[in-house]
This record gives sequence, C-alpha cells and structure tokens, in this order.
Amino acid sequence: MSRKTNGGLFDGLPGEDQPQPLAEGAAHLRGFASAATDGLIAALRRVAEVASFRHMVTPGGYRMSVAMTNCGPVGWVSDPSGYRYDASDPETGQPWPPMPAEFLDLARQAAAAAGFEKFEPDCCLVNRYEPGAKLSLHQDKDERDFAAPIVSVSLGLPAVFLWGGLKRSDRPRRIRLENGDVVVWGGPSRLVYHGIAPLADGEHPATGRCRVNLTFRKAR
Repeated sequence: MSRKTNGGLFDGLPGEDQPQPLAEGAAHLRGFASAATDGLIAALRRVAEVASFRHMVTPGGYRMSVAMTNCGPVGWVSDPSGYRYDASDPETGQPWPPMPAEFLDLARQAAAAAGFEKFEPDCCLVNRYEPGAKLSLHQDKDERDFAAPIVSVSLGLPAVFLWGGLKRSDRPRRIRLENGDVVVWGGPSRLVYHGIAPLADGEHPATGRCRVNLTFRKAR
C-alpha cells in the first residue's frame, strides 16, 4: 500500500507510512522515494553528464573516499582553501547544472512530511559511495541560515547512517537506510553530528555496486 502526498510525483511511504522520529526536529521516512528511484537516477545521469563526479580534497589535504557532484544554483565545494558554496563548478568554470524538477519536488514533499513546510533548497550535493567509502561524523554548518532543514535521500545499496548528538563525542546511533529512505533534520536537530559507516559490498539493480545520496540544503 502507498498513499499520495500533496498530489506530487511521490506516492508516499509504502508499508510504514508514518515518519519515524529520530529526535526533536528529525524524522526517518522509510521508503518515501522508493517508487521514484528510476526517475531520480535518470535525472542524476543528466546532471553528471554536465558536472562529473569527483573526489574532493579537504582543507587538510585528505582525498575524500566519497565521489561528489552538485546541482542547483550553488554547489558545495571542498579544497585546500576550505569548505564553501560556489555558483560555479571549479572543474569547468561553468554554473552547476539546474536542479531537476524530480529532485526539487521530492525535497519539498519530504520536508513537508517531516513538518518543514515551504522548503526551497538551492543546492543538491550528490554523494556516490562505493564499497568501503564512508563519511566521518560531521555537522552541516557551511550554510548561512540554519532555519531550513537538511533532506537526505538514499538510493541504491543499503548503508548504516550514524546519527549522533550536538557534540562530536556523543555516541552515534546506527540506523540502516534502504533504497528510497529519506532522513530530514532541522530545528533543534539541525546541527546534529552525522555520518555514514563504511559501505558494505553488494549489488543494487538501480545503481550497481554503489549507493547514491542526494542531500538538499538551503545554502544562501
């Protein structure tokens, strides 16, 4: 069974159709985007044709294990000079590709389902994880305004999401994310530390031997 959400492209949450709270201002929407997987992946391929995936380098000189690209008015960038949002792809000097309508509709509906109405993201950071890739505990704090939530969409291979606290030392919970799962966090949880444990090997019909994560933010 599934239910409609605002008459949009996404048919709601199959099975467990209620957001599952993680903390105040944070929710896990199981399977919210699973029915739209193929369309989202097709749109992503069009994005990657313009702005290819790349392994960014941290200010400390560490090459990230996760491959990244962006779409929307601005994109998240990491290099030896620091972390920032930029309107241009540093590899091409051209604007990042526009955010596909499928992406924007999903981000709006997922945010609304978690209690955040009128979310208008201006960045979608796309992370591609291959087996062994991970993302250490971190806060999303390069945005100018923390009033808007973060919307994170999982596609492909399952992953273990690390959900911590407001201090790096807080022990994180381990939450399994499947294809189509969405996590939304904002309000009191906006600056919670989070990450992804090393990805286990596997194969998914939509993505092959990888996991894709769409992370929507309001950066400016």
